Amino acid sequence: MGTFAVINPATGETVAEYPDATAAEIEDALASAQKAYKEWSRTTTVAQRAALAQRAAELFDERKDELGAIINREMGKPLDQSIGEAEFSGAITAAFANNAEKWLADEQLEVEDGLKSFFRYQGTGVILGIMPWNYPYYQVARFAVPNLILGNTVVLKHAAQCPESALALEKLFLDAGFPKGAYVNVFATHDQISDIIADDRIQGISLTGSERAGAIVAEKAGRALKKCVLELGGSDVFLVLDTNDLDHAVEHAVGGRMENTGQACNGSKRIVVMDKYFDEFSKKFTAAIAGQSYADGDFGPMSSAAATKTLAGQVQGALDQGAEVLVGNNTPEGNLYTPSVITNITPAMDVYSQELFGPVAQLYKVSSDAEAIELANSSPYGLGSVIICDDLERAEQVGNQLDVGMVFIGGAGLEGADVPFGGVKKSGYGRELGKVGMLEFANKKLFRFAG
Repeated sequence: MGTFAVINPATGETVAEYPDATAAEIEDALASAQKAYKEWSRTTTVAQRAALAQRAAELFDERKDELGAIINREMGKPLDQSIGEAEFSGAITAAFANNAEKWLADEQLEVEDGLKSFFRYQGTGVILGIMPWNYPYYQVARFAVPNLILGNTVVLKHAAQCPESALALEKLFLDAGFPKGAYVNVFATHDQISDIIADDRIQGISLTGSERAGAIVAEKAGRALKKCVLELGGSDVFLVLDTNDLDHAVEHAVGGRMENTGQACNGSKRIVVMDKYFDEFSKKFTAAIAGQSYADGDFGPMSSAAATKTLAGQVQGALDQGAEVLVGNNTPEGNLYTPSVITNITPAMDVYSQELFGPVAQLYKVSSDAEAIELANSSPYGLGSVIICDDLERAEQVGNQLDVGMVFIGGAGLEGADVPFGGVKKSGYGRELGKVGMLEFANKKLFRFAG
């Protein structure tokens, strides 16, 4: 079997295989991307490139059913969520297209000598994207689109289990009018990726993936003096501090944990509840998790046999060390993993500092804001968080003390097409989406004029 293969996680059937790229194909990808940067990017305006992105946004919507079916087959995402991902990718693409001229306008500088000075934001060259399987379109859209509008060109290495969504994306950008070489898909191996990072034609690398992959890529990029943006793992907290609507808190905790079958970097993985609400919340939350239905499309299979094995092993380790299962049995059938809740977790347990990438929630009880903050910050990760608290000032004060990149107050799922995304600590560095994301790989070129 080749590196790139479609293996339906619901059935285990190998649907299709695709050969790894040859050395000649890698060279052609790099050469065409460099050529497009020199010839296309430098002779087009932001407005012209944004217009192509607008057409790409329309194609995401026009092809959403086809695109949804592809990733449903590749990584098991429920079909309605798969179609929704294609729609959201179109919304992200449109947001960049609509805001590009404003976000990339010259930035005037106030300087002591009074000379006319400003930054102009331009492309830097070819950017390598290394993308994950859990959001095959969304992750690519938020990386590739701003770079294409900025004037960079993109070489994209997708996850090994997503070859058909990778090809569908390359076709979409070509059909939108981007020239050959502006967006190039490569079925590259790990060894080839190392060579690509070191190639002088590559000016930056964006990776969304595991902590381990991020460390490897960052090391290789550092040796080659290449900038990185890394969006890695997360073990986000969902803090229930004070509320008159516990049902709202439960609904958002379930949604935050079960989105994409629990396979989201910023999913609500650690549910932390103030003691006065704990018993009632626990009863309602466990009932809601137990009521999740595979038949109704609430969740899908885990993405692969390896992912299922990893999650089951982590949960079993927690149980062996004394944790308690409130819902679930940790006995998956194939890649169908029963949504679960575990509790009585202590800092001495391995699971206390692990990321559980699947439909398993950790449930904790605390007695003060200080205890909640300490628990939240004990994780090596620092991606996002959710705070449920009717006192918004208190919520903001708590959020201000969390070591995370994002604080959502009042509910889960507050992401937006133009809202920056990213974390701190072992969740990576850099930002995607919004103006700040668009400028990550910009050449911030200084202009100054003599008086």
